[in-house]
This record gives sequence, structure tokens and C-alpha cells, in this order.
Amino acid sequence: MAEQLLDQVRDLVDGQIDFEGQKLAEILATVVLALVGVVSFLVGFFLQDIALALKVGLAGTALTFLLVVPPWPFFNRHPEKWLPIGGGTAITTSTHQNVVFDDKAFARQ
Repeated sequence: MAEQLLDQVRDLVDGQIDFEGQKLAEILATVVLALVGVVSFLVGFFLQDIALALKVGLAGTALTFLLVVPPWPFFNRHPEKWLPIGGGTAITTSTHQNVVFDDKAFARQ
């Protein structure tokens, strides 16, 4: 019972996202932090309140953290198809390959 619960928590925290999801997370973090910085500056400038500007910036950073750090399902829309362990279409040692270097063919044995 406890082991199953621990496995579920481990799966949630594991953080399996694909390469496209990593790219999306980076873009989201950059854009949201830039927007939060601009909004925080404008709020602080127009209201002349540095404490409020810092609070807006901190809240925006926390929002960005919640948006980017957990492995949300939309970060794993394009999973990679990896080769099976210890198998697949790997080149065996019995096949011969020819390598061409400076117009000279070399046989690999």
C-alpha cells in the first residue's frame, strides 16, 4: 500500500517532459518573467511604491515557477521513441563498412 503511494508520488515528481516541452518551458519562463518585470516596474513607477512593485514581481515569479517547474501534461505532447534496451537495429561486428576519406576507401572490419 505504502509502496504504491510512494510510486505514484515518484511518478508525479519524476519530471518526464520531452524536448519540445523543454523548449516550450524555456519560452514560457522567458516571456512570463519579462512581462512580470514590465508590469512590476510600471506599477511601482506610477504608484510610486517600491514595496508594491517588489510584491508584484515576487507574485509573478511564483506564478512562473508554478507554470514551468511541475511536469504538466502539455510538456509531454511529443514523446521520443527510444530503441529497446540491448536490442534494436544496431550494427553488428560481422558487417563490413567502407569509409571514404580524401577519395580513398578504407574497409572497416
